[in-house]
Amino acid sequence: PMDLVLFQDAISHICRISRVMRQPAGSALLVGVGGSGRQSLTKLATSIAEYELFQVQVSSVYAMLDWKEDLKKLFLMAGVEGKEVVFLFNDTQIKFE
Repeated sequence: PMDLVLFQDAISHICRISRVMRQPAGSALLVGVGGSGRQSLTKLATSIAEYELFQVQVSSVYAMLDWKEDLKKLFLMAGVEGKEVVFLFNDTQIKFE
């Protein structure tokens, strides 16, 4: 176990993220400056809800085929296996516009 100290604003954001996640087909776009805790709070909310976290691992050789394979894995987890999944995608992971 890890002892955490959270600010009231962080707790409020975790509650909002959790509420959106628990809605049927819930999705959210979190916007803020770098280092504001969007990923950390999303990961914490995902853990609290006991959902699966799915993130794309982009590298220098990541291509469109890799993107399609990653999406296929995500859709299989959510659709076929029926798992509750959070897809966490960062703007720095966009390679093709």
